[in-house]
Amino acid sequence: MDALILVADDEPKIRSMVCEYLEKMGFRTLAVEEGTQALKVIEDQSPDLVLLDIMMPGLDGFSLAKRLLNRSSPPFLFMTARDEEADKVLGLELGADDYVTKPFSLRELTARIQAVLRRVHSAGEQRPSPRIRWKDLTVDLDAAKVTQGQQELELTAVQFQILVFFLKSPGRVWSRSQILDHVRDSQFFGYERTIDVHIKNLRKILGDEAKTPKYIETVRGLGYRLVSP
Repeated sequence: MDALILVADDEPKIRSMVCEYLEKMGFRTLAVEEGTQALKVIEDQSPDLVLLDIMMPGLDGFSLAKRLLNRSSPPFLFMTARDEEADKVLGLELGADDYVTKPFSLRELTARIQAVLRRVHSAGEQRPSPRIRWKDLTVDLDAAKVTQGQQELELTAVQFQILVFFLKSPGRVWSRSQILDHVRDSQFFGYERTIDVHIKNLRKILGDEAKTPKYIETVRGLGYRLVSP
């Protein structure tokens, strides 16, 4: 295990504590204290995962996440003292793969990191069927890429897994808990509200509308399914 983890936090003790523990667990680490530095490291060093504090000077965590929305970027987790649901939902809407609240257990943080990295890895693993085509979407399972017409879409690992999950059973209604069970493993601490956020973001990327869906339909009281061709 030699994944490179970027720790972006303005508290020196947090940076030191997290980096030291992760290095003991076999990770490589880089540490910065504000968002502009984090953005440069992401561009120059291509870390495998980013731990991102929200309340940083200069470019804060939310602002940095917005800059990463429309580009290929590593998965990231927010770690923050802000525990309000609105902050968690905003973080997920901005593409975060998970969210941990300070003070946190280093063992739990490591478990969450490992869970995200496993999902990213599994999204790129070979599968029996290399491509899935549906409407104007083509999913390359080996490369973990999705194209809409001629345009390649930038999806997070979780968004990719959800889309493939739907495409393998078109027309079937999936509950939030079933979708959550598919995208998580025993170390993933997600909750059903997370699925709504990921579906919302996936629809936005697809150019879909919840009220007049072309791709993903909400089935009231039950969950979600693909719209029939």
